[in-house]
Amino acid sequence: MSHEVKQPLTLWTGDHYNEGIGRDDIFDKLREECGVFGVFGCANASSLSYYGLHALQHRGEESSGICTVESDNPRNFNYHRGMGLVKEVFTQDVLSTLTGDRSIGHVRYSTSGESRLANAQPLIFKYRDGDLAIATNGNIVNAPEIRQELERKGSIFQTSSDTEVIAHLIARSEKDFVEAARDALARIVGGFAFLIMTNDKLIVASDTNGLRPLAMAKLGDGYVFSSETCAFEVIGAEFVRDIMPGEMLILDREGMREERFANSGRPAVCAMEYIYFARPDSDIHGANLHMTRKRMGQRLALESFVDADIVTGVPDSSISAAIGYAEQTGIPYELGLIKNKYTGRTFIQPSQELREKGVKMKLSAVRKIVEGKRVVMIDDSIVRGTTSLRIVNLLREAGATEVHVRITSPPFANPCYYGIDTPDRKELIASSKTVEEIRRAINADSLYFLSDEGLVDTVGIGSNMEDSGLCMACFNNHYPTPVNEESDKSCSC
Repeated sequence: MSHEVKQPLTLWTGDHYNEGIGRDDIFDKLREECGVFGVFGCANASSLSYYGLHALQHRGEESSGICTVESDNPRNFNYHRGMGLVKEVFTQDVLSTLTGDRSIGHVRYSTSGESRLANAQPLIFKYRDGDLAIATNGNIVNAPEIRQELERKGSIFQTSSDTEVIAHLIARSEKDFVEAARDALARIVGGFAFLIMTNDKLIVASDTNGLRPLAMAKLGDGYVFSSETCAFEVIGAEFVRDIMPGEMLILDREGMREERFANSGRPAVCAMEYIYFARPDSDIHGANLHMTRKRMGQRLALESFVDADIVTGVPDSSISAAIGYAEQTGIPYELGLIKNKYTGRTFIQPSQELREKGVKMKLSAVRKIVEGKRVVMIDDSIVRGTTSLRIVNLLREAGATEVHVRITSPPFANPCYYGIDTPDRKELIASSKTVEEIRRAINADSLYFLSDEGLVDTVGIGSNMEDSGLCMACFNNHYPTPVNEESDKSCSC
């Protein structure tokens, strides 16, 4: 028996990049996770991926990448990755080099770890059977344990991304690619949506609880896959269905096969997808996000009516809920807060003085609307409380006589281990303060969070609280998988 240590795969590198993209944000909002987009059997797959990723840009602004392969010449991958927005990374000249009718693409925001191109996806490898590309949205909870085991066996990791563990699991297996991928997917625990591509196959898979959304559509004779359905509208694809928990699709020259890599667990779609992350024109398990958020606002009005002059929403994710609150109460909805869309990822704050004025550069109150008014301010969540305090004070400085805060989620008191960038528990204001204490901390006249029952009823994908179909661990501490609170919460993306 040979004891030679084999290096089963090699990461493709060589891209040029600038390290140190600033990730500082004057707001403490939760970070969108990542987005994946895949194409199989469609001409100009790279262009379709470009438009699909552009529609998913809100899920990650740090880096983006596309890998393609031609069915008639599958021996080599064509790929490009870069730091920055999709429109910055992919020029027409770059897209023209990414030929093929199959592709996987990715937009990334890393919840922790290094912001550098080595971690940008798709991750692309050379291994014994050819080429391997992987893109994912989510987090592998047991990745540290698997990584340590693989390193003891001789694997050399090239990135700090959790996604790389599945590549090593596949590469070290003596089984064929499909069986190896099935075993690897069954081994990992967490919330994830995977696109795994070789020279002749594409595998699409969702975790056993369906924590991260992933949907399929038809385009001509081919298929497309996306983290959100809004991307299908952009390219004219027809939605088919959501990928089910524990499901694995295999696409190749023979067509598409639907299999399972594991039995599905308790259905638990991330509640924050409905509350905040996904675009309002997307649907998740048949629920449109705009309509769902309107119902959240209506339910808030029923649970926590307050006499006021106007209702306003914190842009952009809370606008739908604010409209619903206004409709239910009859209080006029107004654009009391305006977001400056040009101070995002690349906004530089060179001094502390400018830094402290940054909140007004990103968000401003409309004085003529709020002055002398009692305002109901709708927002999606309170994390540390610093953002809410800044916005309440903005409204007061603009002349609001009262500011009543209504939140379309229950108190966010627990960290997420499935791909959302959340602070440690001790930094979450709801983990240590009562609602009244939070109200005083954010300088509001009143504060109310949507109830757990209200959230479940308005989303409407489950039958009751026990069978809600949602992961609400960040609110109720009931995680759908085993978690280690001392473990890294870093996103696989």
